[in-house]
Amino acid sequence: MTMKIEDKLFLDRFKVDEESHLKIIDGEKCKKCESQACLFLCPAYVYRPEGDRIAINHEGCLECGSCRIGCPDLNIEWKFPKGGYGISHKFG
Repeated sequence: MTMKIEDKLFLDRFKVDEESHLKIIDGEKCKKCESQACLFLCPAYVYRPEGDRIAINHEGCLECGSCRIGCPDLNIEWKFPKGGYGISHKFG
């Protein structure tokens, strides 16, 4: 039996820090961005449109770095969460 991606993601556990490890450097650049690639590249849907800006839900970040690399303007500051925080992958 093959597991769905949703079932595999359910196995992951998060220890969330109140301080985000993700940051949009310049919100004005996001407003002008035609592709808004961060909305589609992130496998965890961490980025979402909220009014005229892009909101970040850092709590669900898989720490893959896709957003940092895929942003055409390099407008996302990405770093690993502080020690002891972030995702813990469970395989099963």
